[in-house]
Amino acid sequence: MPVSVFDVILKTVVLFLVGMGVLAMFGKYKFPGQKRLENARCPSCKRYRIGRGPCSCGHKKG
Repeated sequence: MPVSVFDVILKTVVLFLVGMGVLAMFGKYKFPGQKRLENARCPSCKRYRIGRGPCSCGHKKG
């Protein structure tokens, strides 16, 4: 039984959409450590702070 090009393209598109749906479901989960990562951001410029000192934008930790 010959397989047409349309069938192959349709299966590829369907598998891609299913894969994207699975990734979207995993993206909604809250993974451990996310709260700690959000606390490491500067409230002023939203960049990640490294260390305990003030941010490079001049905003003090707080």
